[in-house]
Amino acid sequence: MPLKTGNLKMKNPLIFLIFLLLTQSLLATSSPLNMIPVNLSVADFGATGDGSCYDTEPIQSAINSCPEGGPCHVIFPAPGKYLTATVFLKSGVVLVVEPGATILGGTRLEDYPKEFWRWYVVVAENATNVGIRGGGVVDGQATKFVVREDPRKNVMVSWNQTGACLGDECRPRLIGFIGCNNVEVSNITLNHPAYWCLSTRKGDLSLKDKRVKGTGSHNLHLVRSNNISIKDIAINGDFNIPNNDGIDIEDSNNTVITRCHIDTGDDAICPKTYTCPVYNLTVTDSWIRSKSSAIKLGSASWFDFKHFVFDNITIVDSHRGIGFQIRDGGNASDIVFSNINISTRYYDPLWWGRGEPIYVTSCPRDSTSKEASISDVHFVNITANSENGIFLSGSKRGLLRNLRFINMDITYRRFTNYSGGLLDYRPGCQELVKHRTAGIMMEHIEGLEVKNVEMRWSNNQLEQWNNPLEFRPSTVNNISFLNFSSGLYTDGKLNY
Repeated sequence: MPLKTGNLKMKNPLIFLIFLLLTQSLLATSSPLNMIPVNLSVADFGATGDGSCYDTEPIQSAINSCPEGGPCHVIFPAPGKYLTATVFLKSGVVLVVEPGATILGGTRLEDYPKEFWRWYVVVAENATNVGIRGGGVVDGQATKFVVREDPRKNVMVSWNQTGACLGDECRPRLIGFIGCNNVEVSNITLNHPAYWCLSTRKGDLSLKDKRVKGTGSHNLHLVRSNNISIKDIAINGDFNIPNNDGIDIEDSNNTVITRCHIDTGDDAICPKTYTCPVYNLTVTDSWIRSKSSAIKLGSASWFDFKHFVFDNITIVDSHRGIGFQIRDGGNASDIVFSNINISTRYYDPLWWGRGEPIYVTSCPRDSTSKEASISDVHFVNITANSENGIFLSGSKRGLLRNLRFINMDITYRRFTNYSGGLLDYRPGCQELVKHRTAGIMMEHIEGLEVKNVEMRWSNNQLEQWNNPLEFRPSTVNNISFLNFSSGLYTDGKLNY
Protein backbone atom coordinates (compact mmCIF):
# COMPACT_ATOMS: atom_id res chain seq x y z
CA MET A 1 0.00 0.00 0.00
CA PRO A 2 2.05 2.91 -1.25
CA LEU A 3 1.95 6.20 0.57
CA LYS A 4 1.89 9.54 -1.21
CA THR A 5 4.76 11.65 -0.04
CA GLY A 6 4.74 14.24 -2.81
CA ASN A 7 8.07 15.92 -3.37
CA LEU A 8 9.45 15.13 0.10
CA LYS A 9 12.93 13.68 -0.11
CA MET A 10 15.26 12.22 2.50
CA LYS A 11 18.86 13.28 2.84
CA ASN A 12 21.54 10.74 1.96
CA PRO A 13 22.63 10.06 5.57
CA LEU A 14 19.09 9.03 6.50
CA ILE A 15 18.76 6.82 3.44
CA PHE A 16 21.98 5.11 4.45
CA LEU A 17 20.78 4.67 8.07
CA ILE A 18 17.48 3.13 6.97
CA PHE A 19 19.29 0.83 4.52
CA LEU A 20 21.73 -0.24 7.22
CA LEU A 21 19.03 -1.06 9.77
CA LEU A 22 16.88 -2.86 7.18
CA THR A 23 19.87 -4.95 6.10
CA GLN A 24 20.61 -5.98 9.70
CA SER A 25 17.10 -7.37 10.19
CA LEU A 26 16.80 -8.99 6.77
CA LEU A 27 20.14 -10.77 7.05
CA ALA A 28 19.31 -11.94 10.56
CA THR A 29 16.02 -13.49 9.42
CA SER A 30 17.26 -15.10 6.21
CA SER A 31 16.39 -18.81 6.01
CA PRO A 32 18.53 -21.77 5.01
CA LEU A 33 17.75 -23.74 1.84
CA ASN A 34 14.39 -25.47 2.09
CA MET A 35 14.25 -29.26 2.13
CA ILE A 36 11.26 -31.18 0.76
CA PRO A 37 8.79 -31.48 3.68
CA VAL A 38 6.74 -34.46 4.78
CA ASN A 39 3.01 -33.64 4.41
CA LEU A 40 0.54 -35.00 6.96
CA SER A 41 -3.19 -34.22 6.98
CA VAL A 42 -5.01 -33.99 10.30
CA ALA A 43 -7.99 -35.65 8.56
CA ASP A 44 -5.92 -38.81 8.14
CA PHE A 45 -5.50 -38.90 11.92
CA GLY A 46 -9.24 -38.64 12.58
CA ALA A 47 -9.99 -34.91 12.66
CA THR A 48 -13.60 -34.23 11.65
CA GLY A 49 -13.49 -30.46 11.12
CA ASP A 50 -17.17 -30.16 12.02
CA GLY A 51 -16.66 -27.29 14.50
CA SER A 52 -18.39 -29.09 17.38
CA CYS A 53 -16.34 -32.22 18.10
CA TYR A 54 -12.89 -31.63 19.51
CA ASP A 55 -10.05 -32.46 17.12
CA THR A 56 -7.25 -31.88 19.63
CA GLU A 57 -6.04 -35.48 19.77
CA PRO A 58 -5.87 -35.99 15.99
CA ILE A 59 -4.10 -32.65 15.52
CA GLN A 60 -1.53 -33.40 18.21
CA SER A 61 -1.06 -36.93 16.85
CA ALA A 62 -0.29 -35.55 13.41
CA ILE A 63 2.26 -33.13 14.89
CA ASN A 64 3.86 -35.87 16.98
CA SER A 65 4.09 -38.15 13.92
CA CYS A 66 6.31 -35.69 12.07
CA PRO A 67 9.94 -36.82 11.75
CA GLU A 68 12.20 -35.29 14.38
CA GLY A 69 13.56 -31.96 13.20
CA GLY A 70 11.35 -31.90 10.12
CA PRO A 71 10.62 -30.34 7.81
CA CYS A 72 7.00 -31.39 8.15
CA HIS A 73 3.74 -29.74 7.10
CA VAL A 74 0.64 -30.57 9.16
CA ILE A 75 -2.27 -29.73 6.88
CA PHE A 76 -5.77 -28.63 7.85
CA PRO A 77 -7.82 -29.39 4.72
CA ALA A 78 -10.70 -27.21 3.55
CA PRO A 79 -13.51 -26.92 4.16
CA GLY A 80 -13.47 -27.47 7.89
CA LYS A 81 -13.59 -25.91 11.35
CA TYR A 82 -11.20 -27.71 13.63
CA LEU A 83 -12.15 -27.16 17.27
CA THR A 84 -9.22 -27.71 19.59
CA ALA A 85 -7.69 -27.27 23.00
CA THR A 86 -4.03 -26.20 23.16
CA VAL A 87 -1.80 -27.92 20.62
CA PHE A 88 2.00 -27.93 20.89
CA LEU A 89 4.33 -27.58 17.93
CA LYS A 90 7.72 -29.25 17.85
CA SER A 91 10.84 -28.44 15.87
CA GLY A 92 10.51 -28.63 12.10
CA VAL A 93 6.69 -28.47 12.08
CA VAL A 94 4.69 -25.89 10.17
CA LEU A 95 0.89 -25.84 10.35
CA VAL A 96 -0.72 -25.29 6.94
CA VAL A 97 -4.31 -24.08 7.28
CA GLU A 98 -5.83 -24.18 3.81
CA PRO A 99 -8.09 -21.39 2.49
CA GLY A 100 -11.58 -22.18 3.77
CA ALA A 101 -10.26 -24.00 6.84
CA THR A 102 -10.34 -22.61 10.41
CA ILE A 103 -8.67 -23.63 13.66
CA LEU A 104 -11.15 -22.80 16.46
CA GLY A 105 -9.87 -22.25 19.99
CA GLY A 106 -11.81 -24.02 22.71
CA THR A 107 -13.60 -21.96 25.35
CA ARG A 108 -13.47 -24.27 28.39
CA LEU A 109 -10.89 -23.97 31.15
CA GLU A 110 -9.98 -27.64 30.74
CA ASP A 111 -9.00 -26.91 27.13
CA TYR A 112 -5.81 -25.24 28.33
CA PRO A 113 -2.76 -26.31 30.35
CA LYS A 114 -2.57 -26.05 34.12
CA GLU A 115 -0.02 -23.19 33.90
CA PHE A 116 -1.86 -20.12 32.70
CA TRP A 117 1.28 -18.69 31.06
CA ARG A 118 0.82 -21.56 28.53
CA TRP A 119 -2.77 -20.67 27.66
CA TYR A 120 -2.55 -20.52 23.86
CA VAL A 121 -4.55 -22.18 21.12
CA VAL A 122 -1.29 -22.96 19.31
CA VAL A 123 2.07 -22.75 21.08
CA ALA A 124 5.67 -23.73 20.34
CA GLU A 125 8.18 -23.96 23.20
CA ASN A 126 11.95 -24.11 22.67
CA ALA A 127 11.49 -25.23 19.06
CA THR A 128 13.37 -24.48 15.83
CA ASN A 129 12.05 -24.00 12.29
CA VAL A 130 8.38 -23.71 13.21
CA GLY A 131 5.45 -21.67 11.94
CA ILE A 132 1.96 -21.43 10.56
CA ARG A 133 0.67 -20.45 7.12
CA GLY A 134 -1.64 -21.53 4.35
CA GLY A 135 -4.35 -18.91 3.68
CA GLY A 136 -6.81 -20.07 6.35
CA VAL A 137 -7.93 -18.74 9.73
CA VAL A 138 -7.16 -19.18 13.43
CA ASP A 139 -10.12 -18.00 15.54
CA GLY A 140 -10.05 -17.50 19.33
CA GLN A 141 -13.87 -17.06 19.69
CA ALA A 142 -13.44 -13.99 21.89
CA THR A 143 -17.12 -13.12 22.19
CA LYS A 144 -17.76 -16.37 24.06
CA PHE A 145 -15.58 -15.03 26.89
CA VAL A 146 -17.53 -11.80 27.29
CA VAL A 147 -19.60 -11.98 30.47
CA ARG A 148 -21.03 -8.47 30.38
CA GLU A 149 -21.35 -6.08 27.46
CA ASP A 150 -20.19 -2.52 28.04
CA PRO A 151 -20.26 0.15 25.31
CA ARG A 152 -16.89 1.49 26.55
CA LYS A 153 -15.04 -1.74 27.37
CA ASN A 154 -16.40 -5.25 27.30
CA VAL A 155 -15.98 -7.05 30.63
CA MET A 156 -14.45 -10.52 30.37
CA VAL A 157 -14.32 -12.56 33.58
CA SER A 158 -14.78 -16.06 32.24
CA TRP A 159 -12.65 -18.18 34.58
CA ASN A 160 -11.72 -16.03 37.54
CA GLN A 161 -14.26 -17.66 39.86
CA THR A 162 -12.41 -20.96 39.55
CA GLY A 163 -9.30 -19.56 41.24
CA ALA A 164 -7.17 -20.27 38.16
CA CYS A 165 -6.46 -16.56 37.81
CA LEU A 166 -7.74 -13.18 38.94
CA GLY A 167 -9.73 -10.30 37.50
CA ASP A 168 -11.15 -9.79 34.03
CA GLU A 169 -8.10 -11.18 32.23
CA CYS A 170 -8.78 -14.88 32.67
CA ARG A 171 -8.80 -15.89 29.04
CA PRO A 172 -6.44 -17.64 26.64
CA ARG A 173 -4.23 -16.20 23.92
CA LEU A 174 -4.13 -17.19 20.28
CA ILE A 175 -0.62 -18.12 19.03
CA GLY A 176 2.66 -18.11 20.96
CA PHE A 177 6.29 -18.85 20.17
CA ILE A 178 8.33 -19.14 23.37
CA GLY A 179 12.09 -19.61 23.26
CA CYS A 180 12.03 -20.46 19.55
CA ASN A 181 14.44 -19.98 16.64
CA ASN A 182 13.55 -19.51 12.97
CA VAL A 183 9.85 -18.72 13.14
CA GLU A 184 7.69 -18.02 10.09
CA VAL A 185 4.08 -16.84 10.17
CA SER A 186 2.68 -16.02 6.74
CA ASN A 187 -0.51 -15.86 4.71
CA ILE A 188 -2.84 -16.49 7.64
CA THR A 189 -5.75 -14.64 9.25
CA LEU A 190 -5.93 -14.37 13.04
CA ASN A 191 -9.42 -13.57 14.28
CA HIS A 192 -10.97 -12.70 17.64
CA PRO A 193 -8.34 -13.50 20.24
CA ALA A 194 -9.82 -13.73 23.71
CA TYR A 195 -6.72 -12.46 25.49
CA TRP A 196 -3.04 -12.81 26.11
CA CYS A 197 -1.03 -12.77 29.35
CA LEU A 198 2.62 -11.92 29.85
CA SER A 199 4.81 -14.18 31.90
CA THR A 200 8.56 -14.52 31.65
CA ARG A 201 9.22 -17.22 34.20
CA LYS A 202 7.66 -20.62 34.16
CA GLY A 203 5.20 -21.10 36.97
CA ASP A 204 5.89 -17.72 38.59
CA LEU A 205 2.68 -15.69 38.77
CA SER A 206 3.78 -13.34 41.52
CA LEU A 207 3.55 -9.62 40.97
CA LYS A 208 6.40 -9.08 43.41
CA ASP A 209 8.75 -9.01 40.41
CA LYS A 210 7.24 -6.44 38.09
CA ARG A 211 8.64 -8.23 35.08
CA VAL A 212 6.01 -10.93 35.55
CA LYS A 213 2.75 -9.54 34.27
CA GLY A 214 -0.82 -10.73 34.12
CA THR A 215 -1.94 -7.89 31.92
CA GLY A 216 -1.76 -7.37 28.22
CA SER A 217 -2.95 -9.32 25.18
CA HIS A 218 -1.96 -10.62 21.78
CA ASN A 219 -3.04 -12.43 18.68
CA LEU A 220 0.60 -13.30 18.03
CA HIS A 221 3.05 -13.49 20.95
CA LEU A 222 6.81 -13.81 20.39
CA VAL A 223 8.67 -14.54 23.62
CA ARG A 224 12.47 -14.87 23.93
CA SER A 225 12.65 -15.98 20.30
CA ASN A 226 15.05 -15.21 17.46
CA ASN A 227 14.98 -14.92 13.65
CA ILE A 228 11.30 -14.26 13.00
CA SER A 229 9.49 -13.60 9.73
CA ILE A 230 5.89 -12.38 9.74
CA LYS A 231 4.38 -11.53 6.37
CA ASP A 232 1.07 -11.27 4.53
CA ILE A 233 -1.12 -11.80 7.58
CA ALA A 234 -4.37 -10.20 8.73
CA ILE A 235 -5.27 -9.69 12.38
CA ASN A 236 -8.84 -8.85 13.35
CA GLY A 237 -9.54 -8.25 17.04
CA ASP A 238 -12.76 -7.04 18.64
CA PHE A 239 -12.51 -3.25 18.83
CA ASN A 240 -14.38 -3.12 22.13
CA ILE A 241 -12.23 -5.66 23.97
CA PRO A 242 -9.19 -4.41 25.93
CA ASN A 243 -5.94 -6.37 26.05
CA ASN A 244 -6.04 -7.98 22.64
CA ASP A 245 -2.82 -6.72 21.06
CA GLY A 246 -1.92 -7.56 17.50
CA ILE A 247 1.76 -8.61 17.60
CA ASP A 248 3.87 -8.42 20.75
CA ILE A 249 7.63 -8.85 20.38
CA GLU A 250 8.77 -9.69 23.90
CA ASP A 251 12.51 -10.19 24.51
CA SER A 252 12.79 -11.36 20.89
CA ASN A 253 15.31 -10.32 18.23
CA ASN A 254 15.87 -10.18 14.49
CA THR A 255 12.24 -9.79 13.45
CA VAL A 256 10.84 -8.71 10.08
CA ILE A 257 7.14 -7.86 9.75
CA THR A 258 5.81 -6.93 6.32
CA ARG A 259 2.56 -6.57 4.37
CA CYS A 260 0.30 -6.98 7.39
CA HIS A 261 -3.23 -5.69 8.01
CA ILE A 262 -3.90 -5.24 11.73
CA ASP A 263 -7.25 -4.08 13.13
CA THR A 264 -7.46 -4.55 16.89
CA GLY A 265 -8.72 -3.09 20.16
CA ASP A 266 -5.31 -2.67 21.82
CA ASP A 267 -1.72 -2.00 20.80
CA ALA A 268 -1.12 -3.31 17.30
CA ILE A 269 2.67 -3.78 17.17
CA CYS A 270 4.35 -3.69 20.57
CA PRO A 271 7.98 -4.57 21.41
CA LYS A 272 8.60 -5.18 25.12
CA THR A 273 11.73 -5.90 27.16
CA TYR A 274 11.35 -7.97 30.32
CA THR A 275 14.50 -10.12 30.51
CA CYS A 276 16.78 -8.93 27.70
CA PRO A 277 17.08 -6.26 24.99
CA VAL A 278 15.06 -6.24 21.78
CA TYR A 279 17.02 -5.34 18.65
CA ASN A 280 16.79 -5.55 14.84
CA LEU A 281 13.05 -5.07 14.31
CA THR A 282 11.81 -4.05 10.86
CA VAL A 283 8.16 -3.33 10.03
CA THR A 284 7.19 -2.33 6.47
CA ASP A 285 4.26 -1.97 4.06
CA SER A 286 1.47 -2.42 6.59
CA TRP A 287 -1.96 -1.01 7.51
CA ILE A 288 -2.97 -0.54 11.17
CA ARG A 289 -6.04 0.52 13.12
CA SER A 290 -5.97 0.40 16.93
CA LYS A 291 -8.10 1.58 19.81
CA SER A 292 -4.81 2.10 21.66
CA SER A 293 -1.36 2.66 20.08
CA ALA A 294 -0.75 1.52 16.54
CA ILE A 295 2.98 1.19 17.29
CA LYS A 296 4.18 1.20 20.89
CA LEU A 297 7.56 0.60 22.51
CA GLY A 298 6.94 -0.51 26.10
CA SER A 299 5.54 0.04 28.54
CA ALA A 300 7.50 -3.02 29.76
CA SER A 301 11.01 -1.60 29.30
CA TRP A 302 13.58 -3.08 31.69
CA PHE A 303 16.15 -3.54 28.89
CA ASP A 304 17.12 -1.66 25.73
CA PHE A 305 15.36 -1.23 22.38
CA LYS A 306 17.78 -0.75 19.48
CA HIS A 307 17.99 -0.79 15.67
CA PHE A 308 14.34 -0.49 14.63
CA VAL A 309 12.89 0.60 11.26
CA PHE A 310 9.21 1.31 10.58
CA ASP A 311 8.63 2.24 6.93
CA ASN A 312 5.67 2.73 4.58
CA ILE A 313 2.90 2.26 7.14
CA THR A 314 -0.66 3.59 7.17
CA ILE A 315 -2.20 4.21 10.61
CA VAL A 316 -5.92 5.03 10.60
CA ASP A 317 -8.41 6.00 13.33
CA SER A 318 -6.12 4.99 16.17
CA HIS A 319 -6.25 6.33 19.71
CA ARG A 320 -2.54 7.05 19.42
CA GLY A 321 -0.22 6.69 16.42
CA ILE A 322 3.41 6.10 17.39
CA GLY A 323 4.12 5.75 21.10
CA PHE A 324 7.17 5.34 23.35
CA GLN A 325 6.35 4.39 26.94
CA ILE A 326 9.80 3.89 28.49
CA ARG A 327 9.16 3.38 32.21
CA ASP A 328 11.54 0.81 33.70
CA GLY A 329 15.16 1.78 32.98
CA GLY A 330 15.77 0.39 29.48
CA ASN A 331 16.99 2.84 26.83
CA ALA A 332 15.69 3.23 23.26
CA SER A 333 18.02 4.28 20.41
CA ASP A 334 18.71 4.10 16.67
CA ILE A 335 15.10 4.06 15.52
CA VAL A 336 13.64 5.31 12.23
CA PHE A 337 10.00 6.02 11.34
CA SER A 338 9.70 6.90 7.65
CA ASN A 339 6.94 7.31 5.05
CA ILE A 340 4.08 6.99 7.53
CA ASN A 341 0.55 8.35 7.19
CA ILE A 342 -1.22 8.76 10.55
CA SER A 343 -4.76 9.63 11.58
CA THR A 344 -5.71 9.57 15.27
CA ARG A 345 -8.84 10.26 17.30
CA TYR A 346 -10.26 10.06 20.80
CA TYR A 347 -12.26 6.93 21.57
CA ASP A 348 -12.77 7.18 25.30
CA PRO A 349 -10.86 8.61 28.29
CA LEU A 350 -10.62 5.09 29.74
CA TRP A 351 -8.11 4.17 27.03
CA TRP A 352 -4.56 5.45 27.32
CA GLY A 353 -3.87 8.24 24.86
CA ARG A 354 -5.48 11.52 23.83
CA GLY A 355 -5.26 11.21 20.06
CA GLU A 356 -1.53 12.06 19.77
CA PRO A 357 0.03 11.23 16.39
CA ILE A 358 3.49 10.91 17.99
CA TYR A 359 4.07 10.31 21.70
CA VAL A 360 7.65 9.97 22.99
CA THR A 361 7.94 9.65 26.77
CA SER A 362 10.56 8.43 29.22
CA CYS A 363 9.77 8.70 32.91
CA PRO A 364 10.00 6.32 35.88
CA ARG A 365 6.96 4.13 36.41
CA ASP A 366 7.14 4.68 40.18
CA SER A 367 9.60 5.59 42.92
CA THR A 368 11.47 2.29 42.55
CA SER A 369 11.97 2.58 38.77
CA LYS A 370 15.10 3.76 36.99
CA GLU A 371 15.13 6.66 34.54
CA ALA A 372 16.17 5.92 30.97
CA SER A 373 16.88 7.87 27.80
CA ILE A 374 15.50 7.85 24.26
CA SER A 375 18.04 8.89 21.65
CA ASP A 376 18.74 9.09 17.92
CA VAL A 377 15.14 8.74 16.77
CA HIS A 378 14.23 9.96 13.27
CA PHE A 379 10.75 10.82 11.98
CA VAL A 380 10.98 11.35 8.20
CA ASN A 381 8.22 11.93 5.63
CA ILE A 382 5.31 11.84 8.07
CA THR A 383 1.76 12.98 7.31
CA ALA A 384 -0.65 13.26 10.26
CA ASN A 385 -4.26 14.27 10.80
CA SER A 386 -4.90 14.24 14.52
CA GLU A 387 -7.07 15.44 17.39
CA ASN A 388 -4.10 16.25 19.60
CA GLY A 389 -0.52 17.45 19.38
CA ILE A 390 2.84 15.73 19.39
CA PHE A 391 4.00 15.01 22.96
CA LEU A 392 7.74 14.79 23.71
CA SER A 393 8.57 14.27 27.37
CA GLY A 394 11.76 13.00 28.94
CA SER A 395 12.66 13.14 32.61
CA LYS A 396 15.38 14.93 34.58
CA ARG A 397 17.82 12.02 34.37
CA GLY A 398 16.22 10.35 31.37
CA LEU A 399 16.46 12.89 28.58
CA LEU A 400 15.23 12.67 25.03
CA ARG A 401 18.37 13.13 22.92
CA ASN A 402 18.89 13.86 19.24
CA LEU A 403 15.36 13.64 17.88
CA ARG A 404 14.81 14.63 14.25
CA PHE A 405 11.51 15.60 12.59
CA ILE A 406 12.09 16.05 8.86
CA ASN A 407 9.54 16.55 6.08
CA MET A 408 6.29 16.49 8.03
CA ASP A 409 2.78 17.67 7.18
CA ILE A 410 0.51 17.86 10.24
CA THR A 411 -3.15 18.86 10.47
CA TYR A 412 -4.85 19.25 13.84
CA ARG A 413 -8.62 18.97 13.77
CA ARG A 414 -11.03 18.13 16.59
CA PHE A 415 -13.95 15.99 15.38
CA THR A 416 -15.13 14.21 18.53
CA ASN A 417 -16.78 15.78 21.57
CA TYR A 418 -14.35 14.68 24.29
CA SER A 419 -12.82 17.56 26.21
CA GLY A 420 -9.15 18.39 25.66
CA GLY A 421 -6.68 20.11 27.94
CA LEU A 422 -5.01 17.00 29.38
CA LEU A 423 -1.55 15.49 29.04
CA ASP A 424 -1.59 11.72 29.41
CA TYR A 425 1.54 10.29 31.05
CA ARG A 426 -0.03 6.92 31.86
CA PRO A 427 1.07 4.36 32.94
CA GLY A 428 2.59 5.73 36.13
CA CYS A 429 4.54 9.00 36.15
CA GLN A 430 2.17 11.92 36.58
CA GLU A 431 -0.87 10.10 35.16
CA LEU A 432 -3.19 12.82 33.76
CA VAL A 433 -2.16 16.47 34.00
CA LYS A 434 -4.29 19.48 33.08
CA HIS A 435 -2.57 21.39 30.32
CA ARG A 436 -3.54 23.38 27.25
CA THR A 437 -3.07 21.64 23.94
CA ALA A 438 0.04 22.51 21.91
CA GLY A 439 1.13 21.47 18.43
CA ILE A 440 4.37 20.13 19.89
CA MET A 441 4.73 19.88 23.67
CA MET A 442 8.37 19.45 24.78
CA GLU A 443 10.17 18.87 28.09
CA HIS A 444 13.52 17.39 29.18
CA ILE A 445 15.13 17.30 25.73
CA GLU A 446 18.77 17.64 24.69
CA GLY A 447 18.99 17.93 20.91
CA LEU A 448 15.95 18.41 18.64
CA GLU A 449 15.90 19.19 14.91
CA VAL A 450 12.67 20.27 13.19
CA LYS A 451 13.09 20.73 9.44
CA ASN A 452 10.55 21.22 6.65
CA VAL A 453 7.53 20.89 8.93
CA GLU A 454 4.15 22.41 8.13
CA MET A 455 1.51 22.53 10.88
CA ARG A 456 -2.15 23.37 10.22
CA TRP A 457 -4.86 24.17 12.77
CA SER A 458 -8.59 23.86 12.21
CA ASN A 459 -10.69 26.82 13.38
CA ASN A 460 -13.12 24.92 15.58
CA GLN A 461 -12.55 25.24 19.33
CA LEU A 462 -9.65 27.56 18.55
CA GLU A 463 -9.19 28.57 22.17
CA GLN A 464 -7.71 25.13 22.86
CA TRP A 465 -5.50 25.06 19.77
CA ASN A 466 -3.60 28.34 19.56
CA ASN A 467 -0.16 27.28 20.75
CA PRO A 468 2.05 25.66 18.08
CA LEU A 469 5.03 25.06 20.38
CA GLU A 470 5.33 24.82 24.14
CA PHE A 471 8.47 24.20 26.18
CA ARG A 472 10.45 25.56 29.08
CA PRO A 473 13.91 26.77 28.07
CA SER A 474 15.30 25.35 31.31
CA THR A 475 14.44 21.78 30.24
CA VAL A 476 14.90 21.94 26.44
CA ASN A 477 18.36 22.60 24.97
CA ASN A 478 20.08 22.51 21.61
CA ILE A 479 17.01 22.80 19.38
CA SER A 480 16.89 23.82 15.74
CA PHE A 481 13.97 24.91 13.54
CA LEU A 482 14.39 25.30 9.77
CA ASN A 483 11.49 25.96 7.43
CA PHE A 484 8.85 25.44 10.12
CA SER A 485 5.41 26.96 9.56
CA SER A 486 2.15 26.98 11.50
CA GLY A 487 -1.18 28.53 10.59
CA LEU A 488 -4.96 28.38 10.78
CA TYR A 489 -6.63 26.06 8.30
CA THR A 490 -10.03 27.27 7.04
CA ASP A 491 -12.03 26.29 3.95
CA GLY A 492 -9.10 24.40 2.54
CA LYS A 493 -6.75 27.36 2.86
CA LEU A 494 -3.83 27.89 5.19
CA ASN A 495 -3.79 31.37 6.78
CA TYR A 496 -0.57 32.37 8.52
